[in-house]
Amino acid sequence: MLELTLIQKIAIGLLPILLAVTVHEAAHAYAANFFGDGTAKFLGRMTLNPIKHIDILGTIIIPLTMFILTSFVFGWAKPVPVNAQNFKNPRRDMALVALAGPASNIVMAFAWAGMTAIGVAGLSSGAWYAEPLALMGQIGIFVNILLAVFNLLPLPPLDGGRVLVAVLPPKAANTVARLEPWGFPILLLLLFTGVLSFVLSPILYAALAWFNGLIHLL
Repeated sequence: MLELTLIQKIAIGLLPILLAVTVHEAAHAYAANFFGDGTAKFLGRMTLNPIKHIDILGTIIIPLTMFILTSFVFGWAKPVPVNAQNFKNPRRDMALVALAGPASNIVMAFAWAGMTAIGVAGLSSGAWYAEPLALMGQIGIFVNILLAVFNLLPLPPLDGGRVLVAVLPPKAANTVARLEPWGFPILLLLLFTGVLSFVLSPILYAALAWFNGLIHLL
């Protein structure tokens, strides 16, 4: 495959990144509405329209820049508002709403694996769509697996942190929940010190290797 230009990298990577973030946030909104909280629906967040979910800096500029310059992607979207008081079982339902985002990314990773397999199959015949589709599929797998693994870290306000708060005893849950205002600075510290990459890389590469094997079976 030919070395891609900057414009080609952006063109191929933009759709998978937008879809990964948009579907992730929409999944939270749909799950919250299913369990009885219509806050996100009322605010127009129960939609696949990316404009409702993206943060220009956190969803597009920073992730694309990091993807082009490094092998790691970091970013964020507008958080979906959830009022747990509207749930019948607040702790359980909040955990399930939090898990809906990463679960959607895992489902999308499987879908992109199928797209990659189609692209790879077309390479031998020189099909015009084969190389762009295969590359886009690989990016889609990478971004979605990274989002799923990253968001499952047990640190508020990440989804894994919300799950942890939901399953811990009340006293311990309150202690962890108080970390939420400091969650983003802690993540930045872990990112720039290399700790985040050290923790996530083995899991990420193992998952990518598994999906690579799956592609060759399709």
